[in-house]
Amino acid sequence: MESRDQLDQVTPPRGYGQVPHRSTTCRDLRSAAEVASLDMAPTADAPSAAVISLSPLEPFKPDLYERAWASTPHPRLPLLATAHAKSVTVFSLTNFSAHSTLTGGHTRSVRSVAWRPATPPNSLSLVTASFDSTAGLWRWEGSANEHEVKSTTRDSHNHHGDDTSDEDASDWEFTLVLEGHDSEIKSVAFSPSGQFLATCSRDKSIWIWEDVGATEADDEWETVTVLKEHDGDVKAVAWCPDTNRKEPKGQYSSDCLASASYDNTVRIWREDRDGDWVCVAVLEGHDGTVWGLQWEPKPEQGRYPRLMTFSADATIRVWTMQDDELDQQGQRTPRHAPGSQFMSGFGGIPNTMRASIKEEWHCSAVLPKVHTQQIYAVSWSEMTGLVASTSSDGIIAVYREENVQAPEGEAEAAIELDGDVAPPDNHSPTPIAKTWKVVGLVNNAHGPYEVNHVIWCKRFDAGVAKKGEEEMLVSTGDDGVVRPWQISSPSSSQTSSS
Repeated sequence: MESRDQLDQVTPPRGYGQVPHRSTTCRDLRSAAEVASLDMAPTADAPSAAVISLSPLEPFKPDLYERAWASTPHPRLPLLATAHAKSVTVFSLTNFSAHSTLTGGHTRSVRSVAWRPATPPNSLSLVTASFDSTAGLWRWEGSANEHEVKSTTRDSHNHHGDDTSDEDASDWEFTLVLEGHDSEIKSVAFSPSGQFLATCSRDKSIWIWEDVGATEADDEWETVTVLKEHDGDVKAVAWCPDTNRKEPKGQYSSDCLASASYDNTVRIWREDRDGDWVCVAVLEGHDGTVWGLQWEPKPEQGRYPRLMTFSADATIRVWTMQDDELDQQGQRTPRHAPGSQFMSGFGGIPNTMRASIKEEWHCSAVLPKVHTQQIYAVSWSEMTGLVASTSSDGIIAVYREENVQAPEGEAEAAIELDGDVAPPDNHSPTPIAKTWKVVGLVNNAHGPYEVNHVIWCKRFDAGVAKKGEEEMLVSTGDDGVVRPWQISSPSSSQTSSS
């Protein structure tokens, strides 16, 4: 059977996942009410009673009628971009209907989409990553108000990427093709400032591109470096968020990239003062392909963001950077504090010495085992801190990190292992540690079809009183359905966790 990561079909395959296959087509989809009645029984380490309820809302319209790979919300506007076949459909988050379509730019499947940050008002820009080994930059000019985005009506069957006659497609301009990879591009990501763009491929390489245009609208990009240290296909790339750099101390280096690979490892990359990108850490622990990674979007107390990775070994791991180093006097200095050699890259350390300058990362947590098959996607909420995951088993799970009392005798070990543990004091004889718990679960979230992606997304629809201040979960599946899920938590559980 062809590897899933090489699939380029337009229509969903049959017989994937644990759910017994039934004769069906993409049109034979379950309604929101049917999905709501699906078996919610827990598996593995799942809770006996869900703390958080996931209720399906009406799906985004129109249905795509072909396998959809991933959905990405705009960082500021009520828009959601979904990659499917050779196209991208942009949905409005105000009414769950199509806003526009991007077609005609690629000859093979589009697997990843990234919105460009910090674009001017009334302007949209995104990059698509395709199995045709290219990445494409797109622009759209039109009404893009903060809470009002017009949607368009079109033929829902006209989606296969080889027809550029759609009226919607004329709104999007395919402005630039980035070429260089020898094989399928599997992921694309902008750095927080938008200065850099990273792409990764089946050719085992990571390309970093830099915006060299005089203005944001110039669309001039140059290759900065090609990184080739992974021993297998590179499945995903993700930039560390810039929230930590906004702290008063300004103690962290500006750009940090993480990559996940078929070689079962994750690598951390940084740029030094000479403009060279180097690998500063290799994270080992997974027993299968690392499908992807997610940075902690809102770390606590100025802590450097943790990194969450998920794998074909059906586990989700959390990695924490050991944030201390010994200075020349033997004193401990925060690794990214002013004066540290990591203040900006490696502080001009000669090339011959850089190999010895490494960051120390350790696996500080493994989330409870829920999935029985390879995990395709994980999303970490900036708003609530909740984590959602999905797998080829068709399950969507939600996890929450909670405070617990560390057992006596394990306090010092816990403090040594993870900076999230509070040391004991006169008022707290038992240290407080952190643990992850499963708080929500949906089996067969897309019926007999695999769920390829989940992501947290702000709500702007009529079902919320304060737009942009509540959150929902969006799942994307082999059935071509992009489904929003309402998240609700009983007041009793909120009280007990406070």
